[in-house]
Amino acid sequence: MTPIYVESIGERSWFVGRKKKHIIKEAISCELHLDQSKLLTDREMDIMTKVRNETTVQEFILEGFPAVQHLGSVLFLVHLLAYLASVMGNMLIITITWADHRLQTPMYILLSSFSFCECGFITIVIPKLLVIFLLGRQTIPFTDCLTQAFSFLFLGATIFFLMAAMSLDRYLAICKPLHYPSIMNLRICFLLVVFCYALSFIIITGLVVKVSQLSFCGPSVIPHFFCDIGSLIHLSCSDTRSTEILAFGLISFILFSSLVVTIIAYSNIVVTIMHLPSAKERQKAFSTCSSHLIVLSLMYGSCVFIYVKPNQMDRLDSNKEAALVNTVVTPLLNPVIYTLRNKQVHQALRDALFRVKLHK
Repeated sequence: MTPIYVESIGERSWFVGRKKKHIIKEAISCELHLDQSKLLTDREMDIMTKVRNETTVQEFILEGFPAVQHLGSVLFLVHLLAYLASVMGNMLIITITWADHRLQTPMYILLSSFSFCECGFITIVIPKLLVIFLLGRQTIPFTDCLTQAFSFLFLGATIFFLMAAMSLDRYLAICKPLHYPSIMNLRICFLLVVFCYALSFIIITGLVVKVSQLSFCGPSVIPHFFCDIGSLIHLSCSDTRSTEILAFGLISFILFSSLVVTIIAYSNIVVTIMHLPSAKERQKAFSTCSSHLIVLSLMYGSCVFIYVKPNQMDRLDSNKEAALVNTVVTPLLNPVIYTLRNKQVHQALRDALFRVKLHK
């Protein structure tokens, strides 16, 4: 009995050992299979990433105005003349302000800064629009598109802040004439200008950096004549909810903060004008204020229509027409309304022309 028992124990030990080896082999095989599956998955992920990188939009197409492309030559000429007139008018303001020491006052320094921003603002957009009118759709690289969007928003925001500063300057000059020299001196004026540029830069840099982090997988056609930030956000294949909220909040802050300052300043100006004793002085003051308010209404109205609305997707086409008001119409009106109707500017121009004749 004992030998049989020992043999059965040995057989059982052999069987158990063999089973253990089989189990270990199966486990090793499973591990190898899992590793291969993992390698396959990693390879697939690499392929997918490579494909996605290849399909990432490297350039955009500016659509322009396809409905009126048959009038391209006429529109090119009209917008070219408007652009040249705007640039010449604003450059004239800058030149006269810095050439004539009598105009180196806070009012005209703010105006020359405003004119400088206007020149840059329209130069960023209009030349590309002229090319679109001549040749149709135009491509623009991704980095150039972001640069254009940043420059457009940065200078646009600076213009609105400068308008608020100009309104504040006129309020102090008209409503607080005795305190004006002590409050609004050249140092304060330069600080205001620097503050407008710095605040605009900080706000717009944050927004454009946020947009640059979005993914763009197509389509690549921008339904606009420049790289508008709203159109870019809608073309992204990422989740753009937070970016849209950020853009809405920052642009609303720029528009409404400057608008509140402007409204308060001009309301006080109107009240002061109403108390002027002479009817002729009141009429002259109201004539100047009304022209200023027309330009302000055009600029704020078009920007509110473009950027401050709950659903921009429904009105992307109409944004182009509204943007033309800011990029073509108001830059053409600003030199005429703000300074070229001013007697001091007229006198400075006459003196400059007289000096040129003497040198000849």
